[in-house]
Amino acid sequence: MNKAKVIATLISLPEEFKTEELIEKLLFLEQVEKGVQEVKEGKTVPFAEVKQQFNFSLN
Repeated sequence: MNKAKVIATLISLPEEFKTEELIEKLLFLEQVEKGVQEVKEGKTVPFAEVKQQFNFSLN
């Protein structure tokens, strides 16, 4: 994360807001960025493997 993203997030909030709102938005943004980076690095699990691990049935 960088200052520009923090400032953009802050600007997106209404004039009055709770500190928790800003923190939640920043944490969400950080997690999304982390996920995007993991995808770029190939750190993903194929859906079939996830299905098998959790024994999901889509039928």
